[in-house]
Amino acid sequence: MIDNSIRKLVCYGLEKGLFTPRDEIYVTNRLLEILKLDSFDCSESYTDVNLEEALKELTDFAVSNGIAEDGMVYRDLFDTKLMGALMPRPSEVTDKFYELYKISPKDATDYFYKLSCDSDYIRRYRVEKDIKWVTPTEYGDLDITINLSKPEKDPKAIAAAKSAPQSGYPKCMLCRECEGYAGRVNFPARQNHRVIPIKINNTDWCFQYSPYVYYNEHCIVFNAKHTPMAINRDTFKKLLSFVSQFPHYFVGSNADLPIVGGSILSHDHFQGGNYTFAMAKAPIEYPLEFDGFGDVKAGIVKWPMSVIRTSSENPDRLIELADKILTAWREYTDESAFIFAHLNGEPHNTITPIARKRDGVYELDLVLRNNITTPEHPLGVFHPHAELHHIKKENIGLIEVMGLAVLPARLKTEMTELEKAMLQNRDISNDEMLKKHADWANEIKQKYTDINKDNISGIIRNEIGLVFAKVLEHAGVYKRTPEGIAAFKKFTASVK
Repeated sequence: MIDNSIRKLVCYGLEKGLFTPRDEIYVTNRLLEILKLDSFDCSESYTDVNLEEALKELTDFAVSNGIAEDGMVYRDLFDTKLMGALMPRPSEVTDKFYELYKISPKDATDYFYKLSCDSDYIRRYRVEKDIKWVTPTEYGDLDITINLSKPEKDPKAIAAAKSAPQSGYPKCMLCRECEGYAGRVNFPARQNHRVIPIKINNTDWCFQYSPYVYYNEHCIVFNAKHTPMAINRDTFKKLLSFVSQFPHYFVGSNADLPIVGGSILSHDHFQGGNYTFAMAKAPIEYPLEFDGFGDVKAGIVKWPMSVIRTSSENPDRLIELADKILTAWREYTDESAFIFAHLNGEPHNTITPIARKRDGVYELDLVLRNNITTPEHPLGVFHPHAELHHIKKENIGLIEVMGLAVLPARLKTEMTELEKAMLQNRDISNDEMLKKHADWANEIKQKYTDINKDNISGIIRNEIGLVFAKVLEHAGVYKRTPEGIAAFKKFTASVK
């Protein structure tokens, strides 16, 4: 039985081109070593192998024979080790990537993305569990995702992680030292992970995909050195350098301050991919002119957050203008709009930048951010306010800024139970799980005259999307009111 399971995985690797027939015996022997077996006898040929099932069979064997511990974390560590035995060396992957790049950048990324999926680095069968839909709003179609692909750690693994010795290697989950790393209970295994070295703005960076692919070909571009996040003139150079090399991809950076930045501020990195977000589709609502930049098209984008879009065939001109806007914004205070550049020596203003190439023209979107807090809004004034936390409490980073909500897994169960409660007209104000949704549920009941079992799921999903639109409005430093637009234009007029 176990020989058949091994053979299935070998046939899978051959079928997906992870290795050539010349390496078949070698790969088989590597798997035997990992499974602590001395012999093998199976020549069966398998096609269309279900990878999830094949890995489960092998991992079940390892658990039952004391080779691996049971539990999600330990199983992930073990099946990644199995997949590592099928993988080509990093240099082989890089060589093939750049061979294909000579044909076209898209050919190169198509190959690398497929490899990242076939290797199980991107666990497709988990990503498919994510709940996704689109909600039409005045700002365009917003993408909504309830994230179910990132597994929750089991209690045993959490306890083990607490007592595990602290290691400074790799320094973080974005470091290039992760490539091929075996992992540990508090750090994911990466034997099946490959990274492409690239040059952007004449510096050493690396290119990989996100294992959670929140959107099509969701990639991460990160500094080859473990260096902190920063938004500066060089950031704009690097973003535009990347899209000049990969014009079918957008790329953007999280901001460099807590609250408005991403989850990893310790390692300079960007996120990109082959996807067009609602923000990219949004038109310029108010044209702008900047002194000395008559050759650059610019304007305020029709978007709930405060976005200045600049475009030109000359990327150097966008870099010049973006640097001026960033410099001005870093020091800009307008008490009437509750914008404070510094308080008690702490900086509050920064920018979330996004670059793309559209019809041969470079575009750079600059999203104005401010992370000031108050006693009323301790998590941030320009952050989802408390009345929206029942849906979204987490930071609004790059992905959300562009119009994709990544919502917590808890919502799957909560929405199912909320639907039942609303159909039964049940009071949820004392329900431990649902009471945080009570006011929202009452608003929904008042809004819709006919709520029934056939339409309630669609109604709830639509209303979640509308909540996300409000989340983005809360995160916008200038509101889309006459007063807000006037204050926004007052800032742009100050850019010299």
